Amino acid sequence: MSVTIAPIQEGLAAFLATKEYSKYVVIADVNTRKHCYPRLKPYLSKHHLIVVPAGEQHKNLTTCEQIWSEMTRLELDRHAVVFNLGGGVIGDMGGFCAATYKRGIDFVQIPTTLLSQVDASVGGKLGIDFQGFKNHLGVFTQPKNVLIDASFLQTLSYIELRSGFAEIVKHCLIADAAKWEEIRKKDFEEQNWPDLIAHSVEIKKKVVAEDPTEKGLRKILNFGHTIGHAVETYFLNKPPKERLLHGEAIAAGMVMEAYVAYRKKMIDLQTLEQIEEFIFSVYGKVALQMSDVATVIQLAQQDKKNKGGELRFSLLTGLGSCGFDIKVTPGEIQQAAAYYVG
Repeated sequence: MSVTIAPIQEGLAAFLATKEYSKYVVIADVNTRKHCYPRLKPYLSKHHLIVVPAGEQHKNLTTCEQIWSEMTRLELDRHAVVFNLGGGVIGDMGGFCAATYKRGIDFVQIPTTLLSQVDASVGGKLGIDFQGFKNHLGVFTQPKNVLIDASFLQTLSYIELRSGFAEIVKHCLIADAAKWEEIRKKDFEEQNWPDLIAHSVEIKKKVVAEDPTEKGLRKILNFGHTIGHAVETYFLNKPPKERLLHGEAIAAGMVMEAYVAYRKKMIDLQTLEQIEEFIFSVYGKVALQMSDVATVIQLAQQDKKNKGGELRFSLLTGLGSCGFDIKVTPGEIQQAAAYYVG
């Protein structure tokens, strides 16, 4: 798995020097076309641009049909390459479309959000949402390269940057206690983004190299995500102003799953309180009500890590360490939600 952290003109030039393609395509959404494409366009010679609507609500088969139709209209053969310019939605969906078009053509991830730079673009997980379930359809296919340029973060709003930070927090909690100590003692505005991006990428690369298709160890990357994804999906059905960004939902999921770990005596109370205090200081609380929890539990029961009808979580076994395939009951989720809601 090749990841290049450099200014886009340098990373792109180095990649293009390695292989010649029949056609070049950039997939962007309406936001990255406006804010990010101008930074890429001067360094990519003749190419085609496919623009799709922005947002998780468009990460579905309808948008994929639009992309595949454009690929077909452009007469892309199996020697073409796709550059996915955007956040996690574009990376997941553009990669999925490339990996399935004519049984697979090369693609390169150019993540433009903090979230996608530290998580979604690395590891070869591709997919779309289906019938209300997040990432329900997908494949494992590695990109030919991931080109990470921290200058794209200048195009982000505060809340988008904060959303991406949740995955950095997760990486520290599951794999690097010393880094956790470092970040929790700084205010959000004081964090060193280039350093944290490189740190997260190294953790994810190492884990994915050991377990590329999530049969075992890679599951630790899902800490906070079983409940977090369910909360995120639940709020997707709310009016737009009430919907959550991915990182906001995962932050809530990490608090609740840390509580589950505490109740199972996998972490102590001090660790739980430390996690809770820091996450609440950055994200506050999601407007979750106990009346919402039954639906959240139903959504969690669709999680891909589950086995034989049993909920399987990835839970902290201490600061900087994480276990996986841990059985959790709906009642334990209910208790965690009650603790979170307060």
